[in-house]
Amino acid sequence: MNKPAESAKRFQTIYFIGSGPGDPELITVKGKRLLKKADVIVYAGSLVNEKVLQYARKDALVYNSASMTLDEIMKIMVKAAKSGKRVARLHTGDPTLYSALQEQAFVLEKYGIPYKVIPGVSSAFASACALKKELTLPEITQTAIFTRLEGNTIVPEKEKLSELSKHNATMCIFLSVGMIDKVVDELKKGYPDNTPAAVVYRATWEDEKIVRGRLKDIAKKVNRAGIKRQAMIIVGKTLNPSIPPLTKGGKGGLPPTSKLYDKGFEHGCRKKNNKY
Repeated sequence: MNKPAESAKRFQTIYFIGSGPGDPELITVKGKRLLKKADVIVYAGSLVNEKVLQYARKDALVYNSASMTLDEIMKIMVKAAKSGKRVARLHTGDPTLYSALQEQAFVLEKYGIPYKVIPGVSSAFASACALKKELTLPEITQTAIFTRLEGNTIVPEKEKLSELSKHNATMCIFLSVGMIDKVVDELKKGYPDNTPAAVVYRATWEDEKIVRGRLKDIAKKVNRAGIKRQAMIIVGKTLNPSIPPLTKGGKGGLPPTSKLYDKGFEHGCRKKNNKY
C-alpha cells in the first residue's frame, strides 16, 4: 500500500453502501443490487445486521471489519479493486454520518481507485419513525440537529450540547446513550427540564425498545432499562404527545399544520381551493 497512484482505468469502482439502521429490508434498492453483484464485501459487523448479507452471492468473499484496523480494511479493498473485483463496503445507517467514510476515501483517492457512496436510512430517521413523530413541525421548530456528546472524539466548543440546547430545536444525539446522565446535565443548560425526550434502542431491529420521558426523568428510565449502547436520543417539543395550537391558525386542539395541503395555499402544482 505504499506504491504511488496508478491509472484508475484498470480498477473496479468501490461502493460504500448504507445498509440502513438494522432491518435488512431498509437497504435501498440500489444498495441491494450492488451488494448482489459484489465479489468482495467488507461490512461493519459490530453494527450492521448480518441478515443483510442474505443478498450477497454465495461465492462472495465476506470480511467483518469489527476487529480490523483502517490499514487492514484498506488492504483488502485496494487489493480487490486492483485485481478487478467488485467491492461493497457496508456501513450502518447512512455512510455520511459517523462512519469514517472520509479516511477510507482518502486512501482510495491516493491510489487512484474510483468509489461511489450509496445513501442509507439513518438511525435518526428510523428512530423518529419508531416514535411516529416528525422531527420538525410548523411553528414548533424547523430545525433538527444531529450531534453527539464529546467522548474520545473531540467536539468543537461551539457544538457542545450545552450550547446547541440553547436553540431549543429538535436534537438527535448519536453515540452517547452510555453517558445519558451527562447528556441530560448538558441539555438542561438550554432546554426546560420538562422538555420531551425519548431513547430508541436498536431502531427497526427485532429487539427494538423505546423509552419515553422528559429531561427530568429520562436518564433514570434509560438506566433502569439497562440501555448502554446502540440507541438514539431524541429531544424536543415535537415529541409532545399533544401539541396545542400556538397561533390563531390552529383549530380544534390540533397542532399548527403545514401550508402544503392547506386549501387556501397556492403552489406550482395546485391552485387555491383545489381548482386546477
